[in-house]
Amino acid sequence: MAQAGQRHYFRNMTKVLIIGAGHAGGSAAAFLRQYGHEGPIILAGEEMAPPYQRPPLSKAWLKGEAGLEDLLLRPESFYAEQDIELRVGVTATSIDPASKTAVFADGTIEGWDVLILATGSTARRLSVPGFDRPDLLELRTLEHAEALKASLGPGRKLVIVGGGYVGLEAAASARALGADVVLIERMDRVLARVASEPLSDFFTGRHRAEGVEILTSAEVVGFEDGGVRLADGALVEGDSVLVGIGALACDGLAAAAGLSCSNGVVVDEAARTSDPSIFAIGDMTFRPVPVHGGQMHRLESVPNALEQAKQAAAAIVGRPSPTPEVPWFWSDQYDLKLQIAGLPTEADRQLVRGDPATGSFAVFHLAGDRIVCVEAVNAPAEFMAGKLMIGKATPVDDGRLADPTVTMKQVAAG
Repeated sequence: MAQAGQRHYFRNMTKVLIIGAGHAGGSAAAFLRQYGHEGPIILAGEEMAPPYQRPPLSKAWLKGEAGLEDLLLRPESFYAEQDIELRVGVTATSIDPASKTAVFADGTIEGWDVLILATGSTARRLSVPGFDRPDLLELRTLEHAEALKASLGPGRKLVIVGGGYVGLEAAASARALGADVVLIERMDRVLARVASEPLSDFFTGRHRAEGVEILTSAEVVGFEDGGVRLADGALVEGDSVLVGIGALACDGLAAAAGLSCSNGVVVDEAARTSDPSIFAIGDMTFRPVPVHGGQMHRLESVPNALEQAKQAAAAIVGRPSPTPEVPWFWSDQYDLKLQIAGLPTEADRQLVRGDPATGSFAVFHLAGDRIVCVEAVNAPAEFMAGKLMIGKATPVDDGRLADPTVTMKQVAAG
């Protein structure tokens, strides 16, 4: 792969084809124009809607607090004004790096000088009887969110399989709409794959206090009329079933074209794939994270999509690579705002600042004298300071960090 920040041979009138019109793809098209690219841009997506934000689907959209106009990344008129050809409802079936062409399901063949893949991720599947039932719900698109919203309300019961962020956010929204909720998690705690134990315990307690029934260490063995069958023989009954057990990178096009793939499409710090004229961005990529020593990760977040969109656009127009960012994520549940910065993979210990019983606290993950990750619940000062200190590798003292009477500014000062 070429090195991040390297200037290229791409001409300003280069034709750019973007396959995938989600947050990453839509942002890449906009950044290309913002950075001065004057050549043709085609933005092609499978859904019928222009690029929109997905996080509100499990929150504001589900609760009826937001409409399509609120979710759109930019007004639909933006694309025509910026001379970006937006094609919706089209599915790419193959790409050929040698001829620089892409084939779509309707038989259309489109050429390109530079290709950006932004096909996102798809819901992970369970290999159990009944998983192909048409009445099972998932939550990844507007269409999915509408189907779920229609199934909720007072007197209705929703069974959620999967105790990750999507499952918990959907549970909170369903309770707000008056539905009963049972959440099933295979691991021994919710958020087991993505959050610390103190955070899992806190959210479990809050959801149970809100009336959500949470079943942990519960393995699903099948889906039937009326509910979900567990390994112990119990049938968890419900009017509707939502499955949210994680996502897989949509890297099929790339893999079939011979691009390097491993837990997603492998890219460098400029979002460039193993083919120098093809970039990949967003949920579908397996990328280096410079602030974590270049460790390779697949990050599913809006900030990641935006960062890689900037990286690809900068490389295509010949601008210097943007400054590497600290990965960060968020989740809204009830009146709780969870904000996470950094990745805990290097950590050798955890430290809790504040009292979870108050509903405002932070869990810091440390490696030596450095913070590598912070999980902050209703604690914006801890999140912002932690994020800055991760980026700057600021040394910290455990005692001062654990003491809420010492401000985060004082902690950072040493």
